[in-house]
Amino acid sequence: MIYLLLVVTLNLSCVEKKPTEKEVKNTESVLSLKTDTLKFTSAIRAIFQDSKGNYWLGSHNEGVSVYDGKSFEYFTTNDGLSDNQIRSIQEDKNGKIWFGTANGISVYDNGTFTHYPSKNNNPIVDWKATNGDLWFYAWEEDGINRFDGMNRHYLIFPKPKNKNADNTYGVTGISKDKDGNVWIATYAALFNYDGKMVTIFDHDKLNLKENQRLHIRSVLADSKGRIWIGNNGIGVLLMEGNSILNFSEKNNVIHPASTGRGDRSQPGTLEHPFAIEEDAEDNIWFGDVYTGAWKYDGKALTNYSNSDKLSNPMIWTIYKDNKNNLLFGMAEGGVYTFNGKTFDKLF
Repeated sequence: MIYLLLVVTLNLSCVEKKPTEKEVKNTESVLSLKTDTLKFTSAIRAIFQDSKGNYWLGSHNEGVSVYDGKSFEYFTTNDGLSDNQIRSIQEDKNGKIWFGTANGISVYDNGTFTHYPSKNNNPIVDWKATNGDLWFYAWEEDGINRFDGMNRHYLIFPKPKNKNADNTYGVTGISKDKDGNVWIATYAALFNYDGKMVTIFDHDKLNLKENQRLHIRSVLADSKGRIWIGNNGIGVLLMEGNSILNFSEKNNVIHPASTGRGDRSQPGTLEHPFAIEEDAEDNIWFGDVYTGAWKYDGKALTNYSNSDKLSNPMIWTIYKDNKNNLLFGMAEGGVYTFNGKTFDKLF
């Protein structure tokens, strides 16, 4: 009983503690768990291969795991992570691994976690006043975080009028184009930053119909300069030069009875693309919540269902590793590769 009271007291003290702008937690003394196979059962939301070849796998609610080719090592909030939901993984020029979580940013460097809390009391309107190549989701949901290697800069979006009361400007995807411009997907709008100014693509500018709901979940700037936008409910939007069209509608993969509101879709439709990636042959891949993977080769769309192997066909993320292999992070907690016909489990 005394032990339980002590644990409860310690937990409450951690919850009530107010984070500083930069808080360091040393994890060298923590005996992190290691396994021969990946033990995650919640979705794989982020995949990253670092410069040493290690694979970092971010889960929906179980923290992160790193695979060195021999075993899987795990880190959770007990080891210094800001939160156990991992939304993005990046590496800086010094080899530090950065995790965007559901509640703050954590940086891993040789056994030590540096924690940047979720709130920033110094928002910046002038984006040109900052620099740095690391971009992260911002928890205030009206801006984005940018790191210059030393400090975090919370940048405010020049928001358009939000026509959907149930939509927010929480960041759902970030992609850099071949010219270095940053494309930032949020639920309610797409933002483009060219280093000088921010351009807004809202409901009207993306040529949506009056009854169509903008609810962006993914974005990809491909090698040809095209911008692919995954919208939950109305499929894929394609921006090519000055042209913007509904790619899913054009390819007849929207069901005639679709509500466009995110309801469960029928087989053979591409209405809920949560992940978009380009492979080494310039094919564009889409990961749908209900219908598996889709490949566009420049001429035709092909659907590769994974429902025969998985109880949940949802693809959370698609990642191209250092050898140009495509890795698919699944909702049921595994990582799969595609052999040209079917999916094979990698982790």
